[in-house]
Amino acid sequence: MPPLILAIDQGTTSTRAILFDRKLEPLAVRQQEFPQHFPKPGWVEHDPEEIWASVLATAKGVLRTAKAKAREVAALGITNQRETVVIWDRKTGKPIHKAIVWQDRRTAEMCAKLKAEGHEPLVSQKTGLLLDPYFSGTKIAWLLDHVRNARARAERGELAFGTVDSFLIWRLTGGKVHATDATNASRTLLYNIHDGMWDEDLLRLLNIPASILPDVRDCAADYGVADAELFGEEIPIRGVAGDQQAAAVGQACFAPGMVKSTYGTGCFVLLNTGATAVASQNRLLTTIAYRLDGKTSYALEGAIFIAGAAVQWLRDGLKLVKTAAETGSLAAEANPQEQVYLVPAFVGLGAPHWNPEARGAIFGLTRGTTEKELARATLESVCYQTRDLLDAMRRDWRSADNTVLRVDGGMSASNWTMQFLADILAAPVDRPKVMETTALGVAYLAGLATGMVPAPEKFAKLWKKQHRFTPRMTQALRDAKYQGWKDTVRKLLA
Repeated sequence: MPPLILAIDQGTTSTRAILFDRKLEPLAVRQQEFPQHFPKPGWVEHDPEEIWASVLATAKGVLRTAKAKAREVAALGITNQRETVVIWDRKTGKPIHKAIVWQDRRTAEMCAKLKAEGHEPLVSQKTGLLLDPYFSGTKIAWLLDHVRNARARAERGELAFGTVDSFLIWRLTGGKVHATDATNASRTLLYNIHDGMWDEDLLRLLNIPASILPDVRDCAADYGVADAELFGEEIPIRGVAGDQQAAAVGQACFAPGMVKSTYGTGCFVLLNTGATAVASQNRLLTTIAYRLDGKTSYALEGAIFIAGAAVQWLRDGLKLVKTAAETGSLAAEANPQEQVYLVPAFVGLGAPHWNPEARGAIFGLTRGTTEKELARATLESVCYQTRDLLDAMRRDWRSADNTVLRVDGGMSASNWTMQFLADILAAPVDRPKVMETTALGVAYLAGLATGMVPAPEKFAKLWKKQHRFTPRMTQALRDAKYQGWKDTVRKLLA
């Protein structure tokens, strides 16, 4: 069997391609950012053609960097930004509109109307989700209603919908495969996570024709082959998972009670609950962690919409830093007497508040406030929000009380941030040896489908820790700082 696995990690602000050997050691990485489009306040779009171009460029580039040929690649895996919506023409493969990104809030009014009509309990019972613009369903409905002739064309079977993974699979296979995996399907507001199928009641509620939907498959499965004309040889596509679930797999969170937190554009905390779909009493999401051999494992999830994006805002918006890495050293130099709090609700607040109308604010500014205090407040805000989520998870799932948090994503490279996270959680934080956990997870799934890698329980034993951060902060200071955060959020929501 060929010795390599190619992972495509299609994220919110960039695309990465990583080549792994059969021992799942990364050999080469290529990354390419692509433009973000903000047509109106609260609206966020991507050009699917720019995403596709970045996927081709990074995938070809990583093969060149490793001096590898496509025939040496046994399998390709795709992980992706999850709730982002693309609709395209089945004949031409051309999108009918820019992709509506998971951060986009244009359907807030639609969600509020559906809530007011009393539909949220039904939606939550079937999907584990809440009625929020974050998810795909209302974005699909918006496109069908606002793009000229889209609804009529959809009903005639001329259009196809997909999250980004589906769009990439369609393009890679030359339109031969229209499919997604169970994790991505579970984020659409249309998929019954208990029955494992698209739900007729939900399709009717959002007025979405079933003809546009992709086939739903296991995370480690046959998704066709990438055309030979793209890479010189056909490459089997064998693994697919949404980015947060892929990161949970990469962190080997296979046992119930294990928790991972990924710090990318946003922050997403997943708690594995095994074969039990736990209905949250604390405004968390119940979602599919992964599906292997037809067996579904579930998770509780908390979503923070803005994490690394707040650091990007410091860099690109306020121009207070030249690189994201500077924020940690600035935070370390901040005046401890300055009590500045940033609530980064730039696109609303996610779990456990779920307020799409909230907007960002800074509290506690004085004449002594400098870029150092703003950097510290930005990094601290992500840690406070993580505690909000973990506290909610502990109330829903008691066995999470003594868990160790496994972290990954760009911000987890910041020692200052991870130490503050351990301090504010009063719990250990483990950073893995292999930081590319999202790509590693989908590479593992692709390898699992081809028999190249060991079963999950054996893979879990191979996970290695790079560093453990343990709490150092006094309980009194921890309580005071977190109470200040809660008071600040309360003021904002008021």
